[in-house]
Amino acid sequence: MCGIMGYIGAKPSERIIVEGLRKLEYRGYDSAGIAVCTDSGMKVVKAKGRIKELENRLNGHDLATGTVGIGHTRWATHGKPSDENSHPHTDGQMKVSVVHNGIIENYMELKKELEETGVRFVSETDTEVISHLIASEYEGDIVRAVQRATARMRGAYALAVLSEQEPDKLIAARLHSPLIIGLGDGEHFIGSDIPAILEHTRDVYILDDGEMAVLTRDAVELMTIEGNPIAKEPFRVNWDLAVAEKDGFDHFMLKEIHEQPRAYRDTIGNRLLGAYPWVHLPELTLTPERIRLFRRVHIVACGTAYHAGLVGKQALERWARIPAEADVASEYRYRSPLVAEDTLVIVVSQSGETADTLAALREAKRQGAHVIAITNVVGSSVAREADDVLFTMAGPEISVASTKAYSTQLLAFYILALHMARARRSLPDEEFAPIVEALRKLPEQAEQALKQAEEIRSYAEEISHHRHLFFLGRGMDYAVAQEGSLKLKEISYIHSEAYAAGELKHGTLALIEEGTPVVALATQPELYEKTVSNIREVMARGATVLGIASPSGSRGDANLASRVDRVLTIPDTHPMLTPALSVIPLQLLAYYASTALGYDVDKPRNLAKSVTVE
Repeated sequence: MCGIMGYIGAKPSERIIVEGLRKLEYRGYDSAGIAVCTDSGMKVVKAKGRIKELENRLNGHDLATGTVGIGHTRWATHGKPSDENSHPHTDGQMKVSVVHNGIIENYMELKKELEETGVRFVSETDTEVISHLIASEYEGDIVRAVQRATARMRGAYALAVLSEQEPDKLIAARLHSPLIIGLGDGEHFIGSDIPAILEHTRDVYILDDGEMAVLTRDAVELMTIEGNPIAKEPFRVNWDLAVAEKDGFDHFMLKEIHEQPRAYRDTIGNRLLGAYPWVHLPELTLTPERIRLFRRVHIVACGTAYHAGLVGKQALERWARIPAEADVASEYRYRSPLVAEDTLVIVVSQSGETADTLAALREAKRQGAHVIAITNVVGSSVAREADDVLFTMAGPEISVASTKAYSTQLLAFYILALHMARARRSLPDEEFAPIVEALRKLPEQAEQALKQAEEIRSYAEEISHHRHLFFLGRGMDYAVAQEGSLKLKEISYIHSEAYAAGELKHGTLALIEEGTPVVALATQPELYEKTVSNIREVMARGATVLGIASPSGSRGDANLASRVDRVLTIPDTHPMLTPALSVIPLQLLAYYASTALGYDVDKPRNLAKSVTVE
């Protein structure tokens, strides 16, 4: 959610900041703004809507003399999208300007206190409170003013602060919300994510919780929010900005769907061996002896990552023979989970900054659990705070609706489950070899699955005229059905629900009527006949069914096409691995339904890429 960009140097800051904000559009936003210190004082320009609206307004302002400034793309949390609620926010005298990601939990208490001193507020946001609070604490030193203000704030924040009294400085501070500092030659940058600054530098400081930075043109000073100096090594970004461009595709989402074969190859990498011990995970510190001591696994994640966890749960139980639970991170802490030293907690987050998942990680560690993170972002909070990290190699994912991040999370779970199975001696060698070989084939098979795009487009255009749709599946298919349903809802706004097919007769059949579209997954051999029976139940009530099948799933039955209205066949693989292939047609289905309806695929309404508030 929300993007932050800041610049201090010798160049006009307006264009650098706006272009940096463009690189953060994938995070989701509903307004944008910029504050610049010019020769004639601080200028603030902001607008509801997309960055192009901000640029239209900037045409009427002369900011050319400003070489220090901050910018923001806002995703509404406090107050509706509007010009007034857009960032940056200032104090009443236009002396302090602030952009902010996160939520200040005690902002009403602080607001009331400030109002009693005569402060007048013009927005509904918690961020405006921060600007007035810093101004009230200012006594000639903007750094100390920020420190005193943050000491009074509860909640989460990533802050960039600009002061008209000290225009040769930018202040950055972080607590529970990501923030980075870009290092240049005579210029420095603040960003909420690496793409914002990658055009200018590859060397960054990643701020940790409770840290702040003071940027001048010639130096960056790091310290704790209490003012104690700290030292850290810069992080070198080794991926190219070109990776985040559309590369000829109409949308980032379509590009990222088609990048999955490459992402599979990169995530598998050298982690699979041709013979014993089959799996190579040197990045994990866990010894086989420690793995054998675990008595349970808790998988904690949100949204799409949670759906990957549902697949991971079954892989861990089936191969490593260890009880596993999958929890929605926002609920995990509040159910008083039974966590101990013999509990392995696996947290999953594409960005590594998901607030609920990060909070669950900290609670699990507090109770003595060992935590493994599955994430795509090196240097993220989840990666730094977990005991071990298994990185997916999806590369930058720009579209809000996750595709390749999800599918590489599946591969990470498969590899981790096999690694634990080896340590626990729960899977015979004769079963290991076929699974490893099947995993190696997935990149090529994913390419084959993508070749059905045109057929899927045709079906998607048909269902785009419906307002309700159902996904059905059993076992691994039910886990994938939930992800397919979420994708469709996210970007096409068609109401859809995923159900365990065996639950139909317990109420869901009441919703099936003539013409209701149903997507039924039938890739699991041991559940194929039962799934076909469930398909017959909905077809008998007038549903039109798209079947997703695999040759092994039907045990040689070539007649599924005669039992449904339309069928798509995924390449044949090990039954446990079918989610990595069956999800591809569901991703394409959601994409083409959205484009048929004319929606902005990469930026669905009300949603953000990285959810850094609870």
